Amino acid sequence: MPRKRIAVLGAGILGSSLALLLARRGHDVTVYDKESEPVACASRWNEGKIHLGYLYGADDSLRTARHILPGSLSFGRVLSKLLEADLRPHTTSRDDIYLVHRNSVVDAATLDRTFGRIDDLLHEHPGARNYLVDVSAARSRKLSPAEWGAISTSDEVVAGYEVPERSINTQWVAGSLAAALRSQPRVTLRLETTITEAKPVAGVDGKWQVATNDGAREQFDVVVNALWEGRLAVDLTAGITPEPGWSHRFRYCLFIRTKRPVALRSALITVGGFGDVKNYNGRDFYMSWYPVGMVRQGSGITLERPEALDAAATERFVDAVRARLGTLLRGTEAVFEAAEDIKVRGGFVFAQAGGSVDDPAASIHRRDRFGVQREGSYYSVDTGKYSTAPWMAEQLAAEISGD
Repeated sequence: MPRKRIAVLGAGILGSSLALLLARRGHDVTVYDKESEPVACASRWNEGKIHLGYLYGADDSLRTARHILPGSLSFGRVLSKLLEADLRPHTTSRDDIYLVHRNSVVDAATLDRTFGRIDDLLHEHPGARNYLVDVSAARSRKLSPAEWGAISTSDEVVAGYEVPERSINTQWVAGSLAAALRSQPRVTLRLETTITEAKPVAGVDGKWQVATNDGAREQFDVVVNALWEGRLAVDLTAGITPEPGWSHRFRYCLFIRTKRPVALRSALITVGGFGDVKNYNGRDFYMSWYPVGMVRQGSGITLERPEALDAAATERFVDAVRARLGTLLRGTEAVFEAAEDIKVRGGFVFAQAGGSVDDPAASIHRRDRFGVQREGSYYSVDTGKYSTAPWMAEQLAAEISGD
């Protein structure tokens, strides 16, 4: 196999996974990222849900579930091999709880039917045994009023389900991927560097040139645009016109470390602009409340990053999330009382969809429009969801290598 010189733009979970896979195939890979460390933005600061489609209960076509399943069911297999590590200590140990809000854009009866159909998709999929746990025979289960009442005593909650989804601690994944990149001799990291353009040198099937904000210009056999924010702007310089209908958002969430273990189920309020809690190991928690966390959104080529929260704004944000989740989920107050560290962190969210999450007809309730666009030796990758990134990296590495 001929060795190629490859540029990977963006060191998130997709870019980092791809760089490692290509380097292990013998290619020389240069990874560009605007941050001072790899995997420092949205791929580090998110809830780490490895989606099976249940969150998109408003998509009764099941297109989202069908599109997500191959990647999510491969997540554990690909990432554990990539990191040469056991993911189980960093993964939630019980199935997620979905609590249906009285203002949900999808009523409980409809969710009940949709969840059952997603269960069937799981059972039919040959990769169902390879999820973070074996889900080949798993089913969603409607909770009795007593069961979901033990999790939420709020009259805003009208039903509850247990679904066979798990989440992974994204901070551990990020640190492990960054360490793997730094130890890989065929990977060169160009950090604190912003891509300004990517253009073919002669024809699109030949070499491509990457230009950066420091004035440098380098040529590569292959360029992969794996940026999360800023991807569309670079695509335009490469001659790819983005397909209309996208949206950008920027969300803040809480990442909490406690002094002692706290027993709390991972749960989310659905479907719409509500919030969720993840308990990774009894001491590391994620918490969000969408109405206060969503601070910026737009449908332009780029979205300007909001100014960092000052101390007063940070305190207000923590208090708002604490108060709202506390009214809906029993046990969240114990996490705050035991906290030894609370971080407010944010990240961009890109979707080839738009509209308000409070609108049942909005396309944002579907995530079936993601994948790879190619222009000769230039690839642009819309990762879609965190959970599909390692699998997409594996597929792309094989294609680039001619496997």
